Amino acid sequence: MSPQTAVTIDDVERAARTIAGRVHRTPLLRSGTLSEQLGADIRFKAELFQRTGSFKVRGALNRLSQLTDEEKRNGVISISAGNHAQAVAWAAREEGIDALIVMWQGADELKVAATRGYGADIDQQAENPTTAFDRLDELLVETGRTLVHPFNDAAVIAGQGTVALEILEDGPVPDIVIVPVGGGGLVSGLAAALKARRPDVRVIGVEPERSTALRDGLAAGHSVPVTPASKADALSAPFAGENCVRICTALGVEPVLVSDEELCDAFRWLYARMKLACELGAAASTAALLAGKIAVEPGQNVVAVVSGGNVAPQQAAAILASR
Repeated sequence: MSPQTAVTIDDVERAARTIAGRVHRTPLLRSGTLSEQLGADIRFKAELFQRTGSFKVRGALNRLSQLTDEEKRNGVISISAGNHAQAVAWAAREEGIDALIVMWQGADELKVAATRGYGADIDQQAENPTTAFDRLDELLVETGRTLVHPFNDAAVIAGQGTVALEILEDGPVPDIVIVPVGGGGLVSGLAAALKARRPDVRVIGVEPERSTALRDGLAAGHSVPVTPASKADALSAPFAGENCVRICTALGVEPVLVSDEELCDAFRWLYARMKLACELGAAASTAALLAGKIAVEPGQNVVAVVSGGNVAPQQAAAILASR
């Protein structure tokens, strides 16, 4: 499967077989309080309990499984503020493959340390996410490594789509699935799987108001550059993947925006009411629900994906103490 091909339900099901037994089957947790408040069945797909602390390991494992022997010998390279970096580093270690991760100055120190702890080398010459992609291009030419793109690779997207298969198998058939969005790999994979099985399901991608890569890409009809400025660093992609925009456009993914304040409110709510210590970006789907940004009809089944839990203790403490 080429990085530039469409993603089908067959690709997602193949990915599920590939990663089976190597990743956690994360729980689908029901909120009685929010269900009663909204008159619907509200559940949270807790991907913060996934290996390396986020859904990203699904796509990384699936992509590495498709490398040739020569590509494995040459090693892989990727780019990430943290979650994808940790996922690729862990997956590469599991496969015995050398990994180099491009990060940028100011990236979360705990995520940098964790990525290094999984055995990857790190390049932090870039000043910010935008210049980091320029640095990635330089290193691709210099090193001859194979790129494991954090969101625009079809195999990565298919791996992320395995979250949807678990949602369909472990709970009532959803009417609405709400997904945090950075570069768009997760929402694209989920949409590909969900729409193939349940064409009427609404798939909603939630971004910070100050990091609108997918919303802008959908409006333009193609990937466009943005300058992310949200506190939610995991959702700070400088553009949405071209494949992601194409998939989300074709499948009718609905973009919704939330403020950083609404993200913090949802972060505190998840901590207090669901006992989920997630990262700020992972609260985006919950933020859209709590802020009334999504119309939920009585009796509907709704799933909000809580995508990761790699939060710095200092940030978590500051958010919890601020209200």
